[in-house]
Amino acid sequence: MNKLLVIPTAIALLAACSQEPQTFEPPKAAGNAEAGKLIAEAECGGCHGADGHGVAPGIPHLAGQPVAYLEKALADYEAGIRTHAALQDLTARLDDQQQLDLAAWYASLPPVTVTDGHHLQLTSYEQGEQLAATCASCHGERGNSVMAGVPSLAGQQPLYFMAATQAYLHGTRDMSGMEETVRGLSKTDIEKLALFYASQTPLPREAPTYGDPAAGQPLSASCGGCHGASGVSHDAATPSLAGQDPDYLVKATQDYRGHVRQHEVMFGEKTDADIRNIAAFYAVQAPRAAEDEPMSAEKLTRSCDRCHGPGVEVAGMAVPRLNGQDRDYLIMSLRAYRDDKRESTMMHKMSLPYSDSMIEAVATRYANRSPE
Repeated sequence: MNKLLVIPTAIALLAACSQEPQTFEPPKAAGNAEAGKLIAEAECGGCHGADGHGVAPGIPHLAGQPVAYLEKALADYEAGIRTHAALQDLTARLDDQQQLDLAAWYASLPPVTVTDGHHLQLTSYEQGEQLAATCASCHGERGNSVMAGVPSLAGQQPLYFMAATQAYLHGTRDMSGMEETVRGLSKTDIEKLALFYASQTPLPREAPTYGDPAAGQPLSASCGGCHGASGVSHDAATPSLAGQDPDYLVKATQDYRGHVRQHEVMFGEKTDADIRNIAAFYAVQAPRAAEDEPMSAEKLTRSCDRCHGPGVEVAGMAVPRLNGQDRDYLIMSLRAYRDDKRESTMMHKMSLPYSDSMIEAVATRYANRSPE
């Protein structure tokens, strides 16, 4: 598993889970649901509905949420920990008992039923797979190139893929035809492609007709510090070279040597014969995918399910249910946690490695799930 920005890592998750949980001690007084219903009808129905169903995208469903979570949310708005002008104004006008009553009402309602519209949303991985169809004519089925001089993309490190694609898009990396191919891609499109290709299985390659892999091995020693032993990178921003097309490796290395392609480290005085030997060595090394399984929404939500999964209760923590929640609201919330605009040390650490496309995938999965 990668250890940088795009892909959630074991280190990031362990660090997040090692934090002291943000506990919430519910007030001793109990809320009166019937009294809360009157408040909901008078104050909340315009956005959340008296039945707890958000009336528009981006507005959360409140029906069936744990009462402790709703109580804490209201208290946080009153204290300014969570910011929303209308809710801060509302909580300032409600006394403690009224807040308890309101939370009790929404907690007592049946959860929202999942709508068919959410099921039409493809995950980021699936969208990346669709986008990759355009690349297959040159880069091969699922990114395994069989065209001399064209690099394989299968299993490639995601941040490197994104940086290279952006370079083509902005014209700072010259390759005939690539600018036109990527011109219509958005930032999230590129992220989706990176996620897809990172988990594809790279196929082994036969030795080229030139170069000597045995002679290339000692020459590659200076490359291993960045590209990993035998060309298998463990850095999301550094490309793997193992199993790569040798013609592509020769051309790329010569371009770095001649400063046609710019990089502060990729330069040197290696001869053409040295470069061919190094390319031959890397071409025959066993490749490995950057990710050990598809970066599906199922994989991305595993860590979240430990607290938010169906039937999970976390002692001492006010944890919301996510199943069936509004997709747009989940996207906004996860981005706010990731960007440290919504207070929660644990949630910030958990979401920090997630790109926008990954957040969309997580939100889509939870919005599709039927409430437990």
